[in-house]
Amino acid sequence: MTADAETGRTASPWDVALRLLGVRARSRHEMRERLLRRGFADDVVEDVMARLDRAGLLDDADFAAEWVRSRHAYSGRGRIALKQELRSKGIDAEVIDEALGDISPDTERVNAVSMATKKLAAMRVDLTDRAERDKAFRRLAGVLSRRGYDQSTVIDVVTEVLGTRS
Repeated sequence: MTADAETGRTASPWDVALRLLGVRARSRHEMRERLLRRGFADDVVEDVMARLDRAGLLDDADFAAEWVRSRHAYSGRGRIALKQELRSKGIDAEVIDEALGDISPDTERVNAVSMATKKLAAMRVDLTDRAERDKAFRRLAGVLSRRGYDQSTVIDVVTEVLGTRS
């Protein structure tokens, strides 16, 4: 048991786990790491993990699917970023691939175009000036790349948004 910062009482590992799940869903790896970091013994953490499994409160496939849906829709993340995020949360490669399979290339492209269009609108750029257009291309490409879009999508979308498609 560890001291609860809010009440000063000791919190059981089960209470800590439920509080963590109350904030947001967690992967098995995340939950195990968080409980261990709180100072609970390995065997106690394993007992809590088994209890969470029996209660149906931990499911990496459901977690990954929801993570992908939410982060893709609301944060504009591309497949590359989502894959990296899920890997860091201890999700298996097969589960990641299945979750990413729910993202259609068309939807990903629409999100990228929307993001690039908004960013371009916020920039003060004279697109008739080659140097400014090139600078805008690099900035927009950087934004999309950091959001986890693949290189071909980035180039196609930025070219389209800048109206430089031949």
